[in-house]
Amino acid sequence: MATKEFFNISEISKTNPLFSRIRITIETAFYRNNVELVTSPKEAYKLAKNSPGTIVTDWNVYKPELLGLDNDTKVLMFNDGAVTGRYAAGRRIIGTPGIDENMYAEIIREAIYNSRYKKMYHAISFTGLSKEFMVKNHILIPKGHENLLYNWLLNFQYPSSEYEKMYQSSYQYNEGDIYIFTDPDWNHPNYPLGLAIFDPQHNCAAILGMRYFGEFKKGTLTLGWGIANKNNYVACHGGLKKFKKEDNSYFVAAFFGLSGSGKSTLTHAKHAGKYEITVLHDDAFIISLNDLSSLALEPSYFDKTADYPSDSIDNQYLLTIQNCGATKDDQGRIVPVMEDIRNGNGRAIKSKLWSSNRVDKIEEPINAIFWLMKDPVLPPIVKIEDPTLASTLGAALTTKRTSAEKLDKNIDPNALVFEPYANPFRTYPLSDDFLKFKSLFEKGVNCYILNTGYFLNKKVPKELTISLVEKVIENKLEWIDWYEDLKYTKIDGFIPPKDENYLHLLKESILKRLKFIVLKKSKNGGRDKLPEEAENSLEKLIDSIKD
Repeated sequence: MATKEFFNISEISKTNPLFSRIRITIETAFYRNNVELVTSPKEAYKLAKNSPGTIVTDWNVYKPELLGLDNDTKVLMFNDGAVTGRYAAGRRIIGTPGIDENMYAEIIREAIYNSRYKKMYHAISFTGLSKEFMVKNHILIPKGHENLLYNWLLNFQYPSSEYEKMYQSSYQYNEGDIYIFTDPDWNHPNYPLGLAIFDPQHNCAAILGMRYFGEFKKGTLTLGWGIANKNNYVACHGGLKKFKKEDNSYFVAAFFGLSGSGKSTLTHAKHAGKYEITVLHDDAFIISLNDLSSLALEPSYFDKTADYPSDSIDNQYLLTIQNCGATKDDQGRIVPVMEDIRNGNGRAIKSKLWSSNRVDKIEEPINAIFWLMKDPVLPPIVKIEDPTLASTLGAALTTKRTSAEKLDKNIDPNALVFEPYANPFRTYPLSDDFLKFKSLFEKGVNCYILNTGYFLNKKVPKELTISLVEKVIENKLEWIDWYEDLKYTKIDGFIPPKDENYLHLLKESILKRLKFIVLKKSKNGGRDKLPEEAENSLEKLIDSIKD
């Protein structure tokens, strides 16, 4: 088994590095007499269907028997209230300077104590879908939130006989199982939008006062990525696919960007049938530093509904819907109202059947990484030649906020922001990712930036972006030296000018990245500081930007 659930009596002591105060507090809650084990999506569906506030639509789940569901399963809808996105400001990482472990352990103890009169559902799933990397997850969710329970078992791999057998023969890690305690009804005057406490060294968390399913999905992945990072994998919040070309050779590409950057669009693009496409996943995977193979972490897709009208053919693959509307069609059937009419960031869980070409592992080594940015000074595509600069620009990945996040009132939703490697769920020092991505580039993986926003005042069409990816695969782009270790290609209407105003904007953009990297030296006690080479690579780039 990959992670440890059972211990020899001699291992059960305070000297065991897998135990901690918070870990034992959370795991202990699973053994109370108010806990009921839910072992399958079938059970969870029945609970969710009858949970107060659930909308049972008249849409049928496609091929439910392949997903561990009954033949008459319907698409369920459940809506939250004011908060319809992740609240990053509520995350606390034990081990970060300034985070008082004892204080948060006390908060968790009190939350667990106050849940004793509630029935709590214990569900089990796996993160990782191949025997090289599988982690067992446990979660507690209180009665009244059965839709969260159902969604969690759909999003991650439930212990079917096939995957249970795979898990039993999977690679063993000296890591404890993941344990997550949750109580969406928890409230505290100091944390009005909730609190998510992670103890990544001991693979546990408490998600308190949060109802949005994205918190539960990404909270679980946060711990899974952390385990992968500790065991020679690169943790990836992105999409990855394999292209089979006419000459029967393969090209493996990964796309890194936040929600709304085009990550899912590029991952699932069909390319007009030019290639035989194999999709690993569009959100969560890991790359082995040993052989550069890639592994998916979850079977399903948690997708935005904004781009899928109610008559979209893609809706055939929906399992559940969150934060959307409903109405009746001309036959009197209850059907969802999509396109973010009710609120921003409407979501749905889609089954793995959405991608007919879906796999859980890609053996072939990765060839290229694309940083997806929305920076108006960058042309539609840039090639980065130097491994250090390539990793540094990933560490200062520039984008804009999306409706997937719940922001505090003082945060400008339109400002350019930096999100290292497009992963806001990191629980370990940023230098880990920097060195691992740099290692990928040193091993021969090529790196590119795709600007999926505007170049100056001109929108970069998604059709252009897709065509540029195809030309990279086919090696049909003519690269022109630009500035220090950067190259661009001539594209009508998107050629970087050389006037003083543009060069000033370009320098300012790189300077903002440099300031972001420098700030890491002091923020949070320097926990996320990068090696000096990162800073030096940006300084060299700035110095090279001249007429």
